[in-house]
Amino acid sequence: MLLDFEPISLERQDEYRNALSGCPQLMTSDFAFANIWGWAEYYQLEWAFHRGLVWIRQNYPERACWAPVGPWDDYDWTNCKAMRECNKYIRVPEYLSSLWSKAFGDSLTLTLTLTEKRGQWDYVYSVEELVALRGNKFHKKKNLLNQFNKKYEWEYKPMCSVCIDQVLTMQAEWIKWFEENDPSEALVAENTAITRVLTNFDKIGGLFGGTISCDGKVIAYTVAEPLCEDTVVIHFEKGNVAYKGVYQAINQMFLKNDAVQFTHVNREQDLGDEGLRKAKLSYNPTFFLKKFEAIIE
Repeated sequence: MLLDFEPISLERQDEYRNALSGCPQLMTSDFAFANIWGWAEYYQLEWAFHRGLVWIRQNYPERACWAPVGPWDDYDWTNCKAMRECNKYIRVPEYLSSLWSKAFGDSLTLTLTLTEKRGQWDYVYSVEELVALRGNKFHKKKNLLNQFNKKYEWEYKPMCSVCIDQVLTMQAEWIKWFEENDPSEALVAENTAITRVLTNFDKIGGLFGGTISCDGKVIAYTVAEPLCEDTVVIHFEKGNVAYKGVYQAINQMFLKNDAVQFTHVNREQDLGDEGLRKAKLSYNPTFFLKKFEAIIE
């Protein structure tokens, strides 16, 4: 066996990011370090470092590999023995799927089947547009933001280690409400990932975020990470819906105060949920990052 898998670790995050920076396309949100660290327990993720690439394998709910991370253009994929240790690859970015399609198109010994996964597409937006909220296409968002600003006495602050306990308290209250009123295994799993990231906030390089407080209590927060020089990804964003416009407020205020240096903001996928898809489309994405599933036989 060529690949020596080991648990995802904080100690090798810089080594991982070096491989990530070698990918020839804007990478999808799945591969940001905070994402694989946060979801490592749920998906039982492991990684293997081999010849400049990082191979990620999940063991739950099924065994499959994620797309390898690194300088894809440098590899002869048809003769890459490590790749054959897994026959199913998920979260495969469009650029890599094209490379594989060309590489295996003339193969007489292996067959590649690619399936587009719409629920996994990343939604990417203009930071400038989501800060300004100009025009009819953002009228409803701007109206809700204005209502929030007028109705409540609020304070925005960048997220830091001092406020993590308050954020964790808000998150505990948020998930408790959903468990009592709209229980969901997915939200419980996400809560575990959020807690794992927040409790290691200072140990995960590049992680940042923002909070909104009313009467000294955190009512909304966002956790983000740079994907590259011009793109930031929003990993988690939660708000207390008792405050009308709270989600529009944390979205706009974070970008305006702490992410205006970025051109694009990646707000991750909709997972095929129609309600979530409608919400993400309502913010008028600039473009999508497509993903595929690959079966090699």
